[in-house]
Amino acid sequence: MTRIPTSEQQLLKNADAIAGSSLGELAEQHGIAVPDNLNREKGWIGLLLETVLGAHAGSLPLPDFPDLGIELKTLPINASGKPLETTFVCVAPLTGFVGETWQSSHVCNKLKKVLWVPIISERHIPIRERIVCTPFLWQPNAEEDLLLSQDWQELTDMIAMGEVEKINARVGQVMQLRPKAANSKAKTQAFDKHGKPFMTLPRGFYLKIPFTHQILLNHLRVN
Repeated sequence: MTRIPTSEQQLLKNADAIAGSSLGELAEQHGIAVPDNLNREKGWIGLLLETVLGAHAGSLPLPDFPDLGIELKTLPINASGKPLETTFVCVAPLTGFVGETWQSSHVCNKLKKVLWVPIISERHIPIRERIVCTPFLWQPNAEEDLLLSQDWQELTDMIAMGEVEKINARVGQVMQLRPKAANSKAKTQAFDKHGKPFMTLPRGFYLKIPFTHQILLNHLRVN
Protein backbone atom coordinates (compact mmCIF):
# COMPACT_ATOMS: atom_id res chain seq x y z
CA MET A 1 0.00 0.00 0.00
CA THR A 2 1.25 3.46 -0.96
CA ARG A 3 2.16 5.66 1.98
CA ILE A 4 0.30 8.95 2.22
CA PRO A 5 2.79 11.81 1.72
CA THR A 6 3.12 13.98 4.83
CA SER A 7 4.76 16.98 3.18
CA GLU A 8 4.79 18.80 -0.14
CA GLN A 9 8.46 17.89 -0.57
CA GLN A 10 7.73 14.19 -0.09
CA LEU A 11 4.85 14.32 -2.57
CA LEU A 12 7.06 16.00 -5.18
CA LYS A 13 9.83 13.46 -4.58
CA ASN A 14 7.36 10.60 -5.05
CA ALA A 15 5.96 12.28 -8.17
CA ASP A 16 9.43 12.83 -9.67
CA ALA A 17 10.19 9.14 -9.10
CA ILE A 18 7.45 8.01 -11.51
CA ALA A 19 8.54 10.30 -14.37
CA GLY A 20 9.48 8.16 -17.37
CA SER A 21 7.40 5.18 -16.19
CA SER A 22 4.68 3.68 -18.34
CA LEU A 23 1.13 3.33 -17.02
CA GLY A 24 1.53 -0.45 -17.43
CA GLU A 25 4.58 -0.49 -15.16
CA LEU A 26 2.84 1.58 -12.48
CA ALA A 27 -0.29 -0.56 -12.67
CA GLU A 28 1.74 -3.77 -12.35
CA GLN A 29 3.62 -2.43 -9.31
CA HIS A 30 0.29 -1.84 -7.55
CA GLY A 31 -1.56 -4.94 -8.74
CA ILE A 32 -4.02 -2.98 -10.86
CA ALA A 33 -5.45 -4.36 -14.11
CA VAL A 34 -5.04 -2.18 -17.21
CA PRO A 35 -8.24 -1.78 -19.26
CA ASP A 36 -8.16 -2.38 -23.03
CA ASN A 37 -9.70 1.03 -23.61
CA LEU A 38 -11.01 3.95 -21.58
CA ASN A 39 -14.50 4.18 -23.10
CA ARG A 40 -16.12 2.78 -19.97
CA GLU A 41 -13.32 3.69 -17.58
CA LYS A 42 -12.56 7.32 -18.40
CA GLY A 43 -11.28 8.02 -14.91
CA TRP A 44 -8.94 5.02 -14.77
CA ILE A 45 -5.69 6.95 -15.31
CA GLY A 46 -6.57 9.47 -12.62
CA LEU A 47 -7.46 6.69 -10.16
CA LEU A 48 -4.20 4.88 -10.94
CA LEU A 49 -2.14 8.00 -10.21
CA GLU A 50 -4.13 8.63 -7.01
CA THR A 51 -3.20 5.12 -5.85
CA VAL A 52 0.45 5.46 -6.90
CA LEU A 53 0.92 8.82 -5.19
CA GLY A 54 -1.21 8.21 -2.09
CA ALA A 55 -4.10 10.60 -2.71
CA HIS A 56 -6.81 9.84 -0.19
CA ALA A 57 -9.67 12.36 -0.37
CA GLY A 58 -11.81 9.84 -2.26
CA SER A 59 -15.21 11.32 -3.09
CA LEU A 60 -15.04 13.98 -0.36
CA PRO A 61 -15.28 17.62 -1.56
CA LEU A 62 -11.63 18.24 -0.71
CA PRO A 63 -8.32 18.43 -2.59
CA ASP A 64 -6.92 14.94 -3.32
CA PHE A 65 -4.21 15.44 -0.68
CA PRO A 66 -6.34 17.15 1.99
CA ASP A 67 -3.56 17.54 4.56
CA LEU A 68 -1.40 19.33 1.99
CA GLY A 69 -4.18 21.26 0.24
CA ILE A 70 -3.06 19.87 -3.12
CA GLU A 71 -5.24 18.60 -5.95
CA LEU A 72 -3.97 15.92 -8.37
CA LYS A 73 -4.72 16.37 -12.07
CA THR A 74 -3.52 14.16 -14.90
CA LEU A 75 -2.94 16.01 -18.16
CA PRO A 76 -3.11 13.89 -21.35
CA ILE A 77 -0.77 15.47 -23.92
CA ASN A 78 0.55 14.69 -27.38
CA ALA A 79 4.21 14.28 -28.29
CA SER A 80 4.43 18.05 -28.86
CA GLY A 81 3.20 18.79 -25.34
CA LYS A 82 -0.30 20.01 -26.21
CA PRO A 83 -3.18 18.87 -23.99
CA LEU A 84 -5.54 16.51 -25.80
CA GLU A 85 -8.71 17.28 -23.87
CA THR A 86 -10.30 19.63 -21.38
CA THR A 87 -9.58 19.02 -17.69
CA PHE A 88 -12.44 18.14 -15.33
CA VAL A 89 -12.34 20.18 -12.11
CA CYS A 90 -15.47 19.21 -10.17
CA VAL A 91 -19.22 18.74 -10.42
CA ALA A 92 -21.15 22.01 -10.54
CA PRO A 93 -23.98 22.49 -8.04
CA LEU A 94 -27.08 23.70 -9.91
CA THR A 95 -28.88 24.93 -6.78
CA GLY A 96 -27.92 26.61 -3.50
CA PHE A 97 -25.61 29.39 -4.67
CA VAL A 98 -26.87 31.96 -2.17
CA GLY A 99 -23.96 33.65 -0.39
CA GLU A 100 -21.26 31.73 -2.24
CA THR A 101 -18.25 33.60 -3.59
CA TRP A 102 -15.37 32.57 -5.82
CA GLN A 103 -13.07 32.30 -2.79
CA SER A 104 -15.48 30.01 -0.94
CA SER A 105 -16.36 27.90 -3.98
CA HIS A 106 -15.43 24.26 -4.44
CA VAL A 107 -13.80 25.12 -7.77
CA CYS A 108 -11.45 27.65 -6.15
CA ASN A 109 -10.63 25.18 -3.38
CA LYS A 110 -9.76 22.50 -5.94
CA LEU A 111 -7.50 24.81 -7.96
CA LYS A 112 -5.58 26.61 -5.18
CA LYS A 113 -2.64 24.26 -5.64
CA VAL A 114 -2.45 21.50 -8.26
CA LEU A 115 0.05 18.73 -8.91
CA TRP A 116 -0.12 18.29 -12.68
CA VAL A 117 0.97 14.92 -14.08
CA PRO A 118 1.38 15.19 -17.87
CA ILE A 119 1.03 11.85 -19.68
CA ILE A 120 1.77 11.24 -23.36
CA SER A 121 -1.61 9.80 -24.30
CA GLU A 122 -2.10 9.90 -28.04
CA ARG A 123 -4.87 7.54 -29.13
CA HIS A 124 -2.60 5.21 -31.12
CA ILE A 125 -0.49 4.47 -28.02
CA PRO A 126 -1.80 1.46 -26.03
CA ILE A 127 -2.86 2.50 -22.53
CA ARG A 128 -0.18 0.42 -20.82
CA GLU A 129 2.55 2.03 -22.97
CA ARG A 130 1.61 5.65 -22.27
CA ILE A 131 4.45 7.49 -20.53
CA VAL A 132 4.31 9.72 -17.46
CA CYS A 133 6.23 12.98 -17.95
CA THR A 134 7.70 15.04 -15.10
CA PRO A 135 4.94 16.19 -12.71
CA PHE A 136 4.93 19.78 -11.50
CA LEU A 137 3.20 21.94 -8.90
CA TRP A 138 1.09 24.94 -9.96
CA GLN A 139 -0.72 27.72 -8.16
CA PRO A 140 -2.82 30.25 -10.10
CA ASN A 141 -1.09 33.61 -10.41
CA ALA A 142 -3.11 36.82 -10.09
CA GLU A 143 -4.04 36.90 -13.79
CA GLU A 144 -5.07 33.22 -13.88
CA ASP A 145 -7.10 33.58 -10.69
CA LEU A 146 -8.91 36.61 -12.14
CA LEU A 147 -9.81 34.74 -15.34
CA LEU A 148 -11.04 31.72 -13.40
CA SER A 149 -13.09 33.86 -11.00
CA GLN A 150 -14.69 35.80 -13.87
CA ASP A 151 -15.72 32.59 -15.61
CA TRP A 152 -17.02 31.10 -12.37
CA GLN A 153 -19.08 34.23 -11.73
CA GLU A 154 -20.53 34.30 -15.25
CA LEU A 155 -21.43 30.60 -15.21
CA THR A 156 -22.92 30.60 -11.72
CA ASP A 157 -24.89 33.78 -12.48
CA MET A 158 -26.42 32.05 -15.51
CA ILE A 159 -27.29 29.00 -13.39
CA ALA A 160 -28.82 31.19 -10.65
CA MET A 161 -30.89 33.08 -13.25
CA GLY A 162 -32.33 29.81 -14.56
CA GLU A 163 -30.29 29.82 -17.77
CA VAL A 164 -28.35 26.58 -17.28
CA GLU A 165 -29.81 25.18 -20.52
CA LYS A 166 -28.38 28.15 -22.44
CA ILE A 167 -24.81 27.49 -21.30
CA ASN A 168 -22.61 25.92 -23.95
CA ALA A 169 -18.91 25.08 -24.17
CA ARG A 170 -18.12 28.52 -25.65
CA VAL A 171 -19.19 30.40 -22.53
CA GLY A 172 -16.14 31.23 -20.40
CA GLN A 173 -12.64 32.39 -21.28
CA VAL A 174 -10.63 29.62 -19.58
CA MET A 175 -13.29 27.48 -17.89
CA GLN A 176 -16.48 25.98 -19.26
CA LEU A 177 -19.55 24.16 -17.96
CA ARG A 178 -20.52 20.89 -19.65
CA PRO A 179 -22.81 17.92 -18.99
CA LYS A 180 -21.11 15.42 -16.66
CA ALA A 181 -22.94 12.12 -16.42
CA ALA A 182 -22.29 8.45 -17.04
CA ASN A 183 -25.42 8.32 -19.19
CA SER A 184 -28.32 10.47 -20.35
CA LYS A 185 -30.64 8.97 -17.72
CA ALA A 186 -28.72 10.58 -14.85
CA LYS A 187 -30.55 13.76 -13.87
CA THR A 188 -30.28 16.41 -11.18
CA GLN A 189 -32.49 19.32 -10.11
CA ALA A 190 -32.09 22.87 -11.39
CA PHE A 191 -34.37 25.91 -11.58
CA ASP A 192 -35.74 27.69 -14.63
CA LYS A 193 -35.95 31.49 -15.02
CA HIS A 194 -39.31 31.47 -13.22
CA GLY A 195 -37.83 29.70 -10.20
CA LYS A 196 -39.57 26.42 -10.97
CA PRO A 197 -37.56 23.21 -10.45
CA PHE A 198 -36.87 20.89 -13.36
CA MET A 199 -34.60 17.91 -13.98
CA THR A 200 -31.52 18.22 -16.18
CA LEU A 201 -28.19 16.52 -16.80
CA PRO A 202 -25.55 17.10 -14.09
CA ARG A 203 -22.90 19.62 -15.11
CA GLY A 204 -19.19 19.85 -14.43
CA PHE A 205 -16.59 22.63 -14.52
CA TYR A 206 -13.78 21.99 -17.03
CA LEU A 207 -10.57 23.91 -17.80
CA LYS A 208 -10.24 24.70 -21.50
CA ILE A 209 -7.32 23.29 -23.51
CA PRO A 210 -5.61 26.65 -24.28
CA PHE A 211 -5.53 27.44 -20.55
CA THR A 212 -3.89 24.17 -19.47
CA HIS A 213 -1.54 24.40 -22.46
CA GLN A 214 -0.41 27.84 -21.25
CA ILE A 215 0.09 26.48 -17.71
CA LEU A 216 2.36 23.81 -19.15
CA LEU A 217 4.25 26.29 -21.34
CA ASN A 218 4.74 28.68 -18.41
CA HIS A 219 6.15 25.84 -16.32
CA LEU A 220 8.58 24.79 -19.05
CA ARG A 221 9.64 28.41 -19.60
CA VAL A 222 10.45 28.92 -15.93
CA ASN A 223 12.29 25.59 -15.66
